[in-house]
Amino acid sequence: MTNEKPQITEAEARAFRDAMGAYASGVTVVTGHDGDEPIGFTCQSFSSVSLDPMLVSICVMKSSTTYPRIRETGRFAVNVLTDRQAETSTRFARRGTDKWAGTTWQASGAGNPLLEAALMSACCTIWQELDAGDHWIVLGEVRELVTGGEAADPLLFYRGAYRRLAAIEAVA
Repeated sequence: MTNEKPQITEAEARAFRDAMGAYASGVTVVTGHDGDEPIGFTCQSFSSVSLDPMLVSICVMKSSTTYPRIRETGRFAVNVLTDRQAETSTRFARRGTDKWAGTTWQASGAGNPLLEAALMSACCTIWQELDAGDHWIVLGEVRELVTGGEAADPLLFYRGAYRRLAAIEAVA
């Protein structure tokens, strides 16, 4: 038995990505402040992990240029976007642009940028980082929770596009 990993073809990677797109996810912007300026990136891979201690996870591409700056500070915030913040998500997903242009935010107690109108923001310290192929799985210990003031629906991403919730009858 060999430990060699087979090389994944571009077609196989695309097929995997398309198949995983059948699972709808919420959309977040992970933010931090490196002492010089606010920093952040769009992240779809976010979930709660544990109640005791209160942990959440995010998955970050190893090629990210923003995450290493967040890692150095040891803290970050996860801002859950509303269905009216698709443009914010798109802006924070791009490289080489002013992600903060037109973005209103306030600092958390730890100095993390909290996006205005987010459904919820979880301010975290980095608890653990796990190697996961071309990504890092980052576990954050929640130190502060801020919930949005207005009722809104979450921004969803499904099959390569932003989506909105639609009311359906309750299933018994």
